[in-house]
Amino acid sequence: MSQPNIALLGLGLIGSSLGHAFKKYGLAAHVSGYARSAQTRARAAALGFVDSVHDTPEAACAEADIVFFNTPLSAIKALAEKIVPTLKDGAIITDVGSVKAGVIGDIKPLLQDRVHLVPGHPIAGTEQSGPDAGFAELFEGRWCILTPEGDANLYAVETIANLWRQMGSEVEFMDAGHHDLVLAITSHLPHLIAYNIVGTAAQLENDTRSAVIKYSASGFRDFTRIAASDPIMWRDIFLQNKEAVLEMLGRFSEDLTALQRAIRHGDGDYLENTFTTTRSIRRSIIEAGQDVDLPNFGRDQRDASETD
Repeated sequence: MSQPNIALLGLGLIGSSLGHAFKKYGLAAHVSGYARSAQTRARAAALGFVDSVHDTPEAACAEADIVFFNTPLSAIKALAEKIVPTLKDGAIITDVGSVKAGVIGDIKPLLQDRVHLVPGHPIAGTEQSGPDAGFAELFEGRWCILTPEGDANLYAVETIANLWRQMGSEVEFMDAGHHDLVLAITSHLPHLIAYNIVGTAAQLENDTRSAVIKYSASGFRDFTRIAASDPIMWRDIFLQNKEAVLEMLGRFSEDLTALQRAIRHGDGDYLENTFTTTRSIRRSIIEAGQDVDLPNFGRDQRDASETD
């Protein structure tokens, strides 16, 4: 495929970052965009990461060779039902969602072998949202996991993989169910815990809550950064990946009970052994190049943290 026409359905953080990256690296002949909000559409046009903006998904996808779904998971099925009948033969649909089995279940039955599906998930993001939050470098040096099924069109798969590589991502292929289980522990459960801890703080009496906010140490502060993530997106993630999340939550609850028991009974050996093991995980993450061994994890105070 020569430079493709690419449609972006959803113009928030990920959609706008894709548009900026396509522009920076010259990856698209034309970038069209769609968002439900007229304000978002106007802002996207003003920022210039799309060449045209449309008030219906069908119009945005009319000439598209590749369509990116950058919307909440709950919106994908209805959008796919609208656009698939209007797409070119051989068009490729992909997405950026954090749950893959549900996306396949929503889209694949609509395709009729005329349109190709390559589900994807860039492991990148910030707690910011909206078209102003995007930047071309968001995906550089990050993983992008693709979960095509065994009967997927190989040309379509390689087209999407190469697109991500050209945006600076490392591409990994994975079974959709395995992806959803892995993300349940690496992303979804940590977010659930963060929402719960910050929610607990919100329920404290006013004087205690004020002290918590005033004297927030790095642990609680980092939880609040995660808990500031888009509530609609995360609502959909937990509902669509509930089996994997509940499995990991069950394991977490058992381990938490064991820690509770150790603290109650003064079992210092158990606590030290557990903390030694977890410390080794941190070192492994640094060795894998997923973080740096610097104060505050090397993050500038102005930088947003990864939340997906």
